[in-house]
Amino acid sequence: MSEKEDVWFRDGLRFGCRQCGRCCTGEPGYVWVTEDEITQIAQAVGLPKIVFENQFVRRVHGRKSLIEFANGDCVLYDPETRGCRVYRARPVQCRTWPFWDNNIDLPNSWKKTAKFCKGCDNPKGRLYTAEEIIARRDEKFGPRV
Repeated sequence: MSEKEDVWFRDGLRFGCRQCGRCCTGEPGYVWVTEDEITQIAQAVGLPKIVFENQFVRRVHGRKSLIEFANGDCVLYDPETRGCRVYRARPVQCRTWPFWDNNIDLPNSWKKTAKFCKGCDNPKGRLYTAEEIIARRDEKFGPRV
């Protein structure tokens, strides 16, 4: 049996971002970034990498994460547009949402995620195949440094 046949979402899952910003705001957390992502984001905001990293990146448990505002919002979240200031250069962690291990390990996990994120199971959202979901799930959020 292939991995696709072993997963509960073998028929795929629907997701269509509604730009609510809930995944970018709220409770504190981490947005892990690699050196390459830091470089790409710095270019997207028009800053030298070292300046961007000194102002917007912190070291946490041997890894690097974007900083947050005191209210938990990601430093790259734009409240006016309700989107990411560097959408095309956003980190893997953001690009792979909501197809993270803890969101798709069980059907109830997906249902819980869908209560938080209205893009999950959005009937107008794109139907992602099991293969696409697995590929996104398996992307890594950056190495320990």
